[in-house]
Amino acid sequence: MTHHVDRRSFLGTLLATSTAATLRAAEPNSDSSKSEMLAAARQNDTIYRAREIAADILNPSPKELEHGMELHANSLVFDTYGFAPRAALDGDALREAAEAGASQMELQDLRESMTMTRYVTDANERAEFVQAWHASGVTCIFQNAGEEGQAPLTLLKRLSRFTYATDMMRDFMAKAATPDDIVSAKEQGRRCLYLTGNGVPLTQQWVSVEDELRYLTVFFQLGIRMMHLTYQRRNMIGDGCAESSNAGLSDFGRTVVAAMNKVGVIVDIAHSGWRTSLEAAQASDRPMVASHSTCTALHHHIRSKPDEVIKAIANSGGLIGICCIPRFLGGSGDIAALLDHVDHVVKTFGINHVGIGTDVSYTSRNSAIENKKIPRRPKSRPDWRSLWPPDPFKETAEGKQSIAWTNWPMFTVGLVQRGYSDDDIQKIIGGNMLRVARAALG
Repeated sequence: MTHHVDRRSFLGTLLATSTAATLRAAEPNSDSSKSEMLAAARQNDTIYRAREIAADILNPSPKELEHGMELHANSLVFDTYGFAPRAALDGDALREAAEAGASQMELQDLRESMTMTRYVTDANERAEFVQAWHASGVTCIFQNAGEEGQAPLTLLKRLSRFTYATDMMRDFMAKAATPDDIVSAKEQGRRCLYLTGNGVPLTQQWVSVEDELRYLTVFFQLGIRMMHLTYQRRNMIGDGCAESSNAGLSDFGRTVVAAMNKVGVIVDIAHSGWRTSLEAAQASDRPMVASHSTCTALHHHIRSKPDEVIKAIANSGGLIGICCIPRFLGGSGDIAALLDHVDHVVKTFGINHVGIGTDVSYTSRNSAIENKKIPRRPKSRPDWRSLWPPDPFKETAEGKQSIAWTNWPMFTVGLVQRGYSDDDIQKIIGGNMLRVARAALG
């Protein structure tokens, strides 16, 4: 019991040692990086509470906590799939658009644009955006920059938002075009986004294979470095994870995998069915990934991957990124469960084939106030992409908070606590994804 009190006291001491002035430190050295993380957490009740919850679950010693924080600050941290902090909506603007008769499609586009770019123009949102990045200690996010689907015009919308955001905030958050850009960002004390398209862009005119694949190169040239083969449902490439038929990769899908390998786009089967995932891994000539998934051996879920699939991913030289979705993790659905899945991959397939792909984001504390200004949306049918089996898993608020995106430093603390070496931890929290990104480009 004394150890528990000492650890909590030490966490408070660690967070209290930094001041806001440290956030403006000119030199991007490890000391200022650690101070940024600690000060940002101390100044934000939401972030601080999440960190307390994670610390209560892990119960690390003061030595483990301090070493984990220091190691995290010194490391290149690469989220294998996630989202930059999200801004609050502009409730007044959305209400006015709704009252003017905006369609649901227009309102949805406004919502997305606001959450993904409003921190560029609104000083309050920018301050919290920067604060969340500092607290996370993350160098680079493999950013979801494509709405789910294959239509090129649809995929362009989200890509444009993050192109705009990184263009306008490049002194703080740039778009990385190569893995070397990510390394440079760490060295310079900046953050960056590496972009994933969430779908292979297809014309869907079905004139020829070449016609269907011509936008693959276009999107690569626009900065997309990873793409989902499928998203929950079946498409012409293969079956998604929510299809009970589990039919696997199509003939066209094999051509797509080969084309992605040639262009330099990482094949991602996070949302693909198990047979599609297995056959894609076997077909790929370059390392490929399940960027944000979990291990079926620990918890059976349609978004998890069985050992047979993870082995094929590892044989390709790739990795599985363990996500921060409680119902996918199963068990306690918290930071301990997350680490259990990491342990399983390391013990079964080796240290080089696991990362952390959170699939979650920090959301501005102003959201609750702004959301109250917006008229209720009419009831709508389930999205096509969300048609999947009922899931009886019960999340807890504490479990979800323990794996909040800003708790990345606590993931590192947990790995320290479980006895991983510093070198191995640095592979898990960034090095493995960096290696795969290099291999994809050749």
